[in-house]
Amino acid sequence: MTQKILILPGDGIGPEIIAEAAKALECLRQEFGLDIGLEYGLLGGGAVDTLGSPYPMATDRQARAADAILLGAVGGPKWDGYDRPLRPEQGLAAIRRQLGLFANLRPTLHYPQLASLSPLKPELVAGLDLLVVRESTGDVYFGQPRGIRSLENGEREGFNTMVYRTSEIERIARVAFEAARRRHRKLCSVDKANTLETSQLWREVVEQVALDYPDVALSHLYVDNAVIQLVRAPRQFDVIVTGNLFGDILSNGAAMLSGSLGILPSASLDASGKGLFEPMHGSAPDIAGKGMANPLAAILSAAMLLRYGLQQPELAGRIERAVAQVLDQGLRTVDIMAEGMTPVGTQEMGDAVVAALAA
Repeated sequence: MTQKILILPGDGIGPEIIAEAAKALECLRQEFGLDIGLEYGLLGGGAVDTLGSPYPMATDRQARAADAILLGAVGGPKWDGYDRPLRPEQGLAAIRRQLGLFANLRPTLHYPQLASLSPLKPELVAGLDLLVVRESTGDVYFGQPRGIRSLENGEREGFNTMVYRTSEIERIARVAFEAARRRHRKLCSVDKANTLETSQLWREVVEQVALDYPDVALSHLYVDNAVIQLVRAPRQFDVIVTGNLFGDILSNGAAMLSGSLGILPSASLDASGKGLFEPMHGSAPDIAGKGMANPLAAILSAAMLLRYGLQQPELAGRIERAVAQVLDQGLRTVDIMAEGMTPVGTQEMGDAVVAALAA
């Protein structure tokens, strides 16, 4: 049966990089019989301009009917002055919330071809293969009450609520334990249990879930120490599980260990495994339309879509190997450029990956 993929190009460089990911999927359809149908929709700033909402009802209907969703990026300075409900980023928050995409998977891999780009010494990052599992529909980003209010003395006060329920912690913990079980059976839970009641509950629930996974070694770190350890000895980690706020910060910090956000994908999954797949980088409006953007993170997001969303691990592996082959050939977009390499633009990089796939 044909599986439906909803493509949301988004803003900034989103349409450029997603076009290259779509070419890779189309190659798999033509060359290897991947039975998919592609449909396009609006999310983010473009959706605000066209339909008056960062997550329109039409997009919600498309997303619910799709088997998997591929997203480019959202946001840009054009919409910075808009009221909060109309900000492009609210579209991303809304689709995660409406579809229950609570489990954000963010892998960080060290590509030996890009070893010179990492800010750490080669011996610290060689062979790095880390997965951050971030809870993404709760915590301080979604907690109520929130807002900005005026006090009696004339000052203004901003406030947000950090909150987690047992069920929310348990379900993200199980995703992380299952991921660790498929990898190297090591899970590190990151919290701030020495100062936050939310984190105290987090740790208690994670330890309770661990009883169902005796084959996975569980450890705990406070978030400040976790930052230190990611820089000091990142290869000690296999899977990290943490809340929305800490996960947002840690996963982006971990991503830079590879040398560039331009090569790293991510997945946001619901309880049944249906998900939204997107690059970890932003919309990069400063280079939008210039043909300079690196499409590899979007193409590798398509690989995650195949692996997790459509249960096509063999085809996902084909994309991943094609990307590695292109890097072996010395082709580089500007963000991953190094001495002696061949500079290419967005389309040229995508064409090279497609050629490697077809071969």
